Parts: sequence; structure tokens; C-alpha cells
Amino acid sequence: MPGLLRGVARTAVVAGTATAVSGRVSRRQSARWAAQEAPPPPEAAPPPPAAPAAPAASTIDQLKELGELKSQGVITVEEFAAQKAKLLG
Repeated sequence: MPGLLRGVARTAVVAGTATAVSGRVSRRQSARWAAQEAPPPPEAAPPPPAAPAAPAASTIDQLKELGELKSQGVITVEEFAAQKAKLLG
């Protein structure tokens, strides 16, 4: 009788372990499939605009920067004149 009991106990342990492993594998595969089927995450929002550059050391430097922006076409002649008047007071 002890041999029969030992065999039944061993079978129960093996079956329980197999069930636990099977359940874990099944959950892991389900998670992987769900991740593959999920739509890609939305693109991150664009970074906020950069903080304005630190003020130039002098008015002349600021005027030079404005002149470069005007020559590059970043600002118009009117905007250049307005900023120049603002700097010069």
C-alpha cells in the first residue's frame, strides 16, 4: 500500500506542476500576442519650444543678431525695424 500511495502522490505533484507551468506559459503567450496586436503607441508630443536665448551682452550684439535674422529671412524688414526701435528706445 505505501508504494501505491507514493505513486499517486508523485503523479499528483507532476500533474500540478505541469498545470502551473502550462498556465504560466499560456498567460505569457497571451500577453505577447496582445502586445503584438495592440496599435503602436501615439507619437510623443513635440518638445516645447526652446526658451528664448539669454539676453545678449550689449545692444550692439542684439542688433547684430536681429540683422542676421533679417538677412536669413526669419524676420521681415518691418519686424526688424520694430525690434531695433525697441532696443534703441
